[in-house]
Amino acid sequence: MDVRRTVPVKLDVDNDGAALLRETVDEFLWAANYVVDHTFDGEYVETSKTTLHEETYDEIRDRTRLHSQHVQAARNKAADTLKGVVARWQQGEYAGKPHFSTPTVVYDKRCATFHDDYASLATIDGRIDAQYVLPDDERDTPHAEYLFADDYEVTGAELHHRDGEWFLHIRTKAEVESDTPAQATTGHQTLTVLGVDLGVNQLAVTSTGMFWTGDEFDHWRREYEQRRGDLGQCDTRWAHENIQSVGRTETGRLTQMLHRIANEILAEADENGCTVIAFEQLTGIRDRLPGASWGHKWAFERLYQYVEYKAELRGIDAEQVDPENTSRRCSTCGFTHPDNRDGEAFECLKCGYQNHADYNAAKNIGLRYLRRNQTGDGGGAPVGVRLNSGMLNANGEYEPPAEDSARAGVHAESPPL
Repeated sequence: MDVRRTVPVKLDVDNDGAALLRETVDEFLWAANYVVDHTFDGEYVETSKTTLHEETYDEIRDRTRLHSQHVQAARNKAADTLKGVVARWQQGEYAGKPHFSTPTVVYDKRCATFHDDYASLATIDGRIDAQYVLPDDERDTPHAEYLFADDYEVTGAELHHRDGEWFLHIRTKAEVESDTPAQATTGHQTLTVLGVDLGVNQLAVTSTGMFWTGDEFDHWRREYEQRRGDLGQCDTRWAHENIQSVGRTETGRLTQMLHRIANEILAEADENGCTVIAFEQLTGIRDRLPGASWGHKWAFERLYQYVEYKAELRGIDAEQVDPENTSRRCSTCGFTHPDNRDGEAFECLKCGYQNHADYNAAKNIGLRYLRRNQTGDGGGAPVGVRLNSGMLNANGEYEPPAEDSARAGVHAESPPL
């Protein structure tokens, strides 16, 4: 199994080196925006890297001092972003012309050399040596585990400049054996699923009854939006630069929060022996969630990405399932009706089951994955919704706990009411 991790490393760069990096950043962003401007007409967008290379490479080389690999990296960055624009168009969503302004440069192993304590980076005028600023050895950081471990190979990096400091986000890769944790004593592989529901008021809710409120996320988005609005009243270069700085600070804070939530979801899956973490499909999620913004959609996508790559290292699969009616369906009896849900309250009109609506939806998401992948009658592992005292099988029938029963299903905090 191929496992990839990214390790951010702060750099110590002298004034001359910093000046060269800033010029390299400016020309790299110009090149990426040139590719976008060349092909974007609002109706048809070329996304083929081969075609874009043929149409833009020579012009960019003539008009910049970029290393040839940086020209290709800028083209690839533009092409990948344009593919995202086209994908949103195909889903009927609005997507405008992208513009690159965040100060970054992509490095591969042909334009950078990575050593134990420094990196040699290509610029618009030769190479510079940038020393790593590493944390203390006794601190629990990913540097020793991924950056300097023999099992992990450095594949490339992305240079970032924020708040006056330089950072290198170093990408690493390792080949590890998949170690799926739960195996039934009969020799059949069990299927234990953690369902995760995403929302506005509650960013994430698991089928084990863990809630992550959206209050902190909404607070900081409003706070930074207000700051940008205030700065926007000043039509000065200083204000424009500070708006960009506020945006980077916002992204950093929210990204850190989403990493924390992802780690806690993984801890919940580990604690309950889950082999799969099931999310609802993210396509069209804004249309399904009243009050959801582009910021929420970004957060959901990032959270899933973080859970996906962190889960891979643990031998856990992250999957998405069709979300249709998961918020209206009773996880106990299966009765589906729009009036089952009233805001955050869920009460089944048929069997009377009551609980938090997002918690009920999380169990349904897990159940849907199980039904999509359940084992037949040929002696495979049983499937069901695992509760602290018993289990709901794939048909929604409650089974009392059995000491030696296979742990297969969606863990939940309590038996159905």
